[in-house]
Amino acid sequence: MTKLEALGARAKAAARVLMTATTETKNAALEAAAAAIEAQTAEILAANEKDLAAARETGMASAMLDRLALSEERLKGIADGVREVAQLPDPVGAVLSETVRPNGLKIQKVSVPLGVIAVIFEARPNVSADAAALCLKSGNAVLLRGGKEAIHSNTAIVSAMRSALETAGLPADCICLVEDTSRESARELMRLNGYVDVLIPRGGAGLIRSVVENATVPVIETGVGNCHVYVDKDADIPMAAEIVYNAKTSRVSVCNAAESLLVHSAVAEKALPAIYARLAEKQVTLYGDERACAILPGIEKATEDDWGREYLDYKMSVKVVDSLDEAIAHIARYSSGHSDCIVTENASAAGLFLNAVDSAAVYWNASTRFTDGGCFGFGAEIGISTQKLHARGPLGLPQLTSFKYKVYGDGQVR
Repeated sequence: MTKLEALGARAKAAARVLMTATTETKNAALEAAAAAIEAQTAEILAANEKDLAAARETGMASAMLDRLALSEERLKGIADGVREVAQLPDPVGAVLSETVRPNGLKIQKVSVPLGVIAVIFEARPNVSADAAALCLKSGNAVLLRGGKEAIHSNTAIVSAMRSALETAGLPADCICLVEDTSRESARELMRLNGYVDVLIPRGGAGLIRSVVENATVPVIETGVGNCHVYVDKDADIPMAAEIVYNAKTSRVSVCNAAESLLVHSAVAEKALPAIYARLAEKQVTLYGDERACAILPGIEKATEDDWGREYLDYKMSVKVVDSLDEAIAHIARYSSGHSDCIVTENASAAGLFLNAVDSAAVYWNASTRFTDGGCFGFGAEIGISTQKLHARGPLGLPQLTSFKYKVYGDGQVR
């Protein structure tokens, strides 16, 4: 048995205990975990500084450094997120449907945990706490495998949470960290059949592609975020400028940040300068088509690659379109299926956009930055699914359960 198989066996044993844990026990464990994160703030920040120092030495991009960095404020937010999960309804044991057959059999469809969830993620240590909290509340043990860039931070956070589980009467192995950050450990985790019930990758396009192509365990594919904002001919221009500004610049390193701007030709002469002036406050570089460059002479010329690019930076592609249909067609070709928005005062145009754009979240007059488990009322999320099975959009508590049938009889035979 390899080290990872042994870790998987421990997680599986913990999952059997956790699947029957009461809501009160799980909530107590989460409250204790949140308190432990706060109590060990100094240790976690010291560990994070080791990761940041190593990342700076290797020349990590500023957007990625932002993802990696922790602070007292961010750690408090992480702990508060864990507490918020404790306050959410328990998704386990819910009766989803109930029927009584003509022969008297009562059949209930009841929500149950998935079992052992493996999460492979990159340089975002908050994911370790978010994923652990969601898995614990939904009755699942979790195998966390972060990137080498955040190994010290992840180790410190997981250590704090594991110690808290034991004080609440649950096995520490409900939360397990894969300490080997080699590519070999990632590949082995993708093929840990018999131990892992589902694998969720959370990271860039390369990681997600590798998991989808190589995993033999079931996968919930989370997607990169090439998110669009389309400014319609009937848009409120000041509103559009604020939405684009927020969607692009409030945090550029996340998957729900807007990467592409589409503007109807009927309002482009007015809308583009207003939007560009707002984006210039954060020194956003625009990459435009010929018509956008003619209206905004100082911007860069876009290449074909720009239309599908997830920049994760203060950069954005911009294209002028002649119709709502052209905007929808462009999104259909280049969108990653994450989040796309229309800004318009025309309800008919908005309705067509919301129905025709095939993304996990579609918006009318609101920033794409709201595609988030917390904003949707799910608590902290484990990722954003861009596939259609088994879940789509923010992966909160309900999406981390399956179901089984409980059948009640009084002697029926077939």
